[in-house]
Amino acid sequence: MRYGFVLPEGNARDAAELAAVAEVAGWDGFFVWEPVWGVDAWVALAAAAMRTERIRLGTLLSPLSRMRPWDFAAKAATLDDLSGGRLIVSVGLGAPDSGFAALGEETDRVARAELLDEALDIVTGLWRGQPFAYRGKHYTIEPFDRIVAPPPVQQPRIPIWVVGAWPRPKSMARALRYDGLLPYPMAADGSGHENSPDLVHEMTAYVATHRTGAGPYDIVVEGEDTPGDDPARAAAIVRPWAEAGGTWWIESRWSARGTPGGLDVVRERLAQGPPRID
Repeated sequence: MRYGFVLPEGNARDAAELAAVAEVAGWDGFFVWEPVWGVDAWVALAAAAMRTERIRLGTLLSPLSRMRPWDFAAKAATLDDLSGGRLIVSVGLGAPDSGFAALGEETDRVARAELLDEALDIVTGLWRGQPFAYRGKHYTIEPFDRIVAPPPVQQPRIPIWVVGAWPRPKSMARALRYDGLLPYPMAADGSGHENSPDLVHEMTAYVATHRTGAGPYDIVVEGEDTPGDDPARAAAIVRPWAEAGGTWWIESRWSARGTPGGLDVVRERLAQGPPRID
């Protein structure tokens, strides 16, 4: 299992500083979330790339259904080049209650799913280079010969983690076409519910049965409860998720967001290091 941390808040300078702290402390990944409006994730990650050498960097997550896919593709390829091939991107429909309606973004779930599927087709197509053409319900692209972004350092593509609503077949099929699963357990009424090692075990078996692509595949688990001052207890919390098939543990401190000294809490937890299993 590998270990990452998602920054709950802060500006680009904070991201650069804390990514460096994370790298020294032995974390494998450092992630930022991409808001509809707020601190720009790509500027923050670029700053982090300039302060680090080893740690993987990424978004957790990018609401690609509301973004221009060619802009996303160019930013990701540029950052992959800047970081020397250390980028991971994670994508999903995004949370409508994060400002979609207020800013005029699409809120219908079906439409956002269509936009996400087409955007993923376009992003991966553009990364392969020109000539590239696409005709979909929402986007049409013709080949062009103007100066374009260089291809990503990582080949055949930058790793893409995709939110998969478990056990919804269409949502899971989308995630299985790419490089990793961000599980979103969903009840019959469409509401989300808490993840568990038992559910991750079910998802791991589903991936093994239904995925046809080659190469490694990540199953990403998010949590907020490993104590940095008690490595044995922290490892005991993570171990069941790893045994169930999780390949990444993403630590967060969302509870510190917007609180006095919140970034100090994040800095302390990062410096204590990841909850590694011996």
